[in-house]
Amino acid sequence: MPADPSPGIAGETPARSAGTQQRSATDRPPRASATSAVEVRRSNRRSRTVSAYREGDRTIVLIPARMSEAEEQRWVNVMLDKLAAQESRRVFGDSELAERAERLSAQYFEGRARPASVRWVTNQNTRWGSCTPAEGSIRLSHRLQGMPEYVVDYVLVHELAHLLVPGHGPRFWRLLEAYPRTERARGYLEGVVAADRLPQLPAARGE
Repeated sequence: MPADPSPGIAGETPARSAGTQQRSATDRPPRASATSAVEVRRSNRRSRTVSAYREGDRTIVLIPARMSEAEEQRWVNVMLDKLAAQESRRVFGDSELAERAERLSAQYFEGRARPASVRWVTNQNTRWGSCTPAEGSIRLSHRLQGMPEYVVDYVLVHELAHLLVPGHGPRFWRLLEAYPRTERARGYLEGVVAADRLPQLPAARGE
């Protein structure tokens, strides 16, 4: 491949009002946000804090029932960023990578993609991942280490799909549709590539 889910929680964060009009504090059923991977849950019992955690493929954001729509969207973005920052500090080894691949195959491909080996490599600087279907081997670039876990999972799913469909034709991309964070992960990786291409600022004098 050219260049969530484990549990995670972005702890209790005090929610400061932005001065917008509040709605009545009534219990409401869980509601998905504009992206199906995020679910917002309002509660009367929560008055001044916001928290978030991963639940399978979804991110659950818990907010006070009285929050306005504008505050809700602002806090969803804040908590998603906090979760991503927490996850970016986690680096796992080859054995955990293989376990994640097995779990992702079972979750999205009914266990049909069965790699013989899954490992990190340091010689892939122009590709995020690669797969050799004949050998059943999957290799991920070490540059992914420290990135949000949903991004690593996307690259794993991408390479697992190659065990079932070697090329990048329509059938391959239909397989990728099973992973709900495909577009978000692709956008993240495209942003990393774009940032790498930015010109470097000259060092200040004396450095």
